Amino acid sequence: MDSSIDLSAAYLDSGVAEVLDDLDRDLIGLTPVKTRIKEIAALLLVDKARQDFELASFKPALHMSFTGRPGTGKTTVASRLSKILHKLGYLRKGHLVAVTRDDLVGQYVGHTAPKTKEIIKRAQGGVLFIDEAYYLYKSGNERDFGTEVIEILLQDMERQRDDFVVIFAGYKDLMESFYKSNPGLYSRVAHHIDFPDYTNKELLEIANLFLEEQNYSFSKEAKESFEDYIQKRRELPFFANARSIRNALDRCRLRQANRLFSNMNNLISREELITIEASDIRASRVFQGELEGRN
Repeated sequence: MDSSIDLSAAYLDSGVAEVLDDLDRDLIGLTPVKTRIKEIAALLLVDKARQDFELASFKPALHMSFTGRPGTGKTTVASRLSKILHKLGYLRKGHLVAVTRDDLVGQYVGHTAPKTKEIIKRAQGGVLFIDEAYYLYKSGNERDFGTEVIEILLQDMERQRDDFVVIFAGYKDLMESFYKSNPGLYSRVAHHIDFPDYTNKELLEIANLFLEEQNYSFSKEAKESFEDYIQKRRELPFFANARSIRNALDRCRLRQANRLFSNMNNLISREELITIEASDIRASRVFQGELEGRN
């Protein structure tokens, strides 16, 4: 056996670099999150190198917690992470199974266990992503079926730790309460990763990325109007970062289509078809201090 291993070559050969590059390209910002994912990849590469030298090696604990508000990229990062773990040989398939309480909890006695076990079976070889995981625990209601889900997960997270990874996700404060309710669950989660809100500048970059994907663009005045929109929207309730931006752009496209349709007797140029104007943005009720979806 050679007395040394080229970690850089192993990294390139694994295909992990490609996944991480995709993550950088597809998600704006999130530098602390991306850094943590790269650190986990590095840990696993070193672990494989130790195995090659027949050094004592214990499979790293990989169950995780993703905390942050909606629209901060948690599901996307979980999907990329599953691919990384597959490429490094820690997961057989590398697929993602995303669920919520409704997918796991039954409606009557004897219904929850088979539902939960079926979901775990689907996730074997990949990642089980449980969004809004804190809804599995209802304080003051010990008879709630969510408690049964947690008990089954605790057993299989340990018993089948070589065959699937669980990621619990949700708002940070609610997730902290969730873990306090079950110290045994917290102890099985090795990595706690917080997803920060996007800045206004990052949200504008995300908007431009969404528009580019759909062959649209802002006029100069529309760009300035959307900057104002972002600031006003994030001051209102139920702000969901990139998700709110995507919804806002859908409504901009709706207003643009109606504006163009109102001039249907005129010829429409390609430039007009792809351009979002300031009026398409300023018509939003957000500028009157009201939530979107009502205009």
